[in-house]
Amino acid sequence: MKHGIFRAVFLVGLACAATFSLYGQNSRPATMSTVVLEAFNGDNTHQWHDGRYLRTFEFSWDVRASAAATTASVNGSAMSFPRMTYVEAWPSALFSHNRGGAPLQSFGVNGRFDRRGNNWVDIFPVGANGQPFEIPMPGRVHGMDMWVWGSNLHYNLEAYVRDAQGTVHRIQLGSLAFPGWKNMAASIPRHISQDSRVIPAHAQLHFVKFRIWTMPNERVDNFYVYFNRFQILTDVYEPYFDGGDLADPDFVADIWNN
Repeated sequence: MKHGIFRAVFLVGLACAATFSLYGQNSRPATMSTVVLEAFNGDNTHQWHDGRYLRTFEFSWDVRASAAATTASVNGSAMSFPRMTYVEAWPSALFSHNRGGAPLQSFGVNGRFDRRGNNWVDIFPVGANGQPFEIPMPGRVHGMDMWVWGSNLHYNLEAYVRDAQGTVHRIQLGSLAFPGWKNMAASIPRHISQDSRVIPAHAQLHFVKFRIWTMPNERVDNFYVYFNRFQILTDVYEPYFDGGDLADPDFVADIWNN
């Protein structure tokens, strides 16, 4: 009996030691950073550090909707919905009242549908060529958040990201059933892989789009939603090694494209 107990304790200890050893091998330092992917100030040039290099991207925003989107006469002119614009408005909780500062902006979407149902509006980045552009998200992303002005309507907001294998994942940000500005946040699920066995070891995520879903029983005749300061919490640490430049996708592209 004592021998059996001793053996059981030994096996448990061995398992714990193996777990600790494995954890020690796979653990890596972390350099957590908040990166603003879009301030929604109308500027199409975006820059951020990915932990090693300063990256620059050119993109703007566009909107599209499902089939029941309205085409109507507005002030005597034919107008297709959804519409978008930039407005001088912002969340006071984020920027206070901006006394004495430069005018701030937010991105606004105005939608209408001909009938209720599971309608949707997509808000997505486009490149300088006018084609959809997927935003590279620096580091290993832990979470995302954005300030949203909701109309207290029962709509849901989602974000879509693409992993390095090409799979698109949907991330729930939550309901827009609140008045005024609110910071909406979500964690990146751990099952979404951001690591690779081969160099580069970082398998980067790309942001694809936001999607607003209207709930079947909610009104859809005319609504407004505004966005401000889309940012991520990310670990930008990358270990240095001799020849690290040859693992940088942009550097490699420059070499082989030229």
